[in-house]
Amino acid sequence: MTRYSVEPDAEVPHSKSRGSHLRVHFKHCREIVHHIQGMPASKANKFLEDVLERKAIVPFTKYTGGIGRKAMAKQCNAPGDKGRWPVKATAVVRDLLSNAVANGESKGLDADKLFISHAQCNRAPPGRRRTYRAHGRIGKYASQPAHIEIILTEKKDDVEKASDDEGEGARGKKITKKMAAQKRFVKVGGA
Repeated sequence: MTRYSVEPDAEVPHSKSRGSHLRVHFKHCREIVHHIQGMPASKANKFLEDVLERKAIVPFTKYTGGIGRKAMAKQCNAPGDKGRWPVKATAVVRDLLSNAVANGESKGLDADKLFISHAQCNRAPPGRRRTYRAHGRIGKYASQPAHIEIILTEKKDDVEKASDDEGEGARGKKITKKMAAQKRFVKVGGA
């Protein structure tokens, strides 16, 4: 069994999926995973499918050096207007997400209620090759693979808000901060 960087509470129903030493660009994976974190699993899967078809774009927020500006990147609720369509990394993240959903279904979780509570990407040790340069020199030719982990949690049902007439009857009159401070103040002395 592998270790995850976050261990969710045992009482909370969840499912996990991870991939180690994946031959996809770490920086691409980081941006994809950062964007889909917090999304419902079905919405994230639709987003990843749209990226593969170039209907949606992955906004790049951290690793923006040399990334071109795209008008489509302004549609995302992310700073800046830089983005790309990293196809290989998107396919790998999509497969991990579908694996996590399948793990949740095998545990008896409702797939419609699952959302991405934790998604993380870390650098893996680089794969080292060599390239031959001018004047008999040799240069490094390193790949930057990634470790990716995804944890899905079942969203709890929303609690109904109490109506105003019910709430005040049970709790009493609402007290402002100023009124509470005045009640705490103790008068010393006469009158």
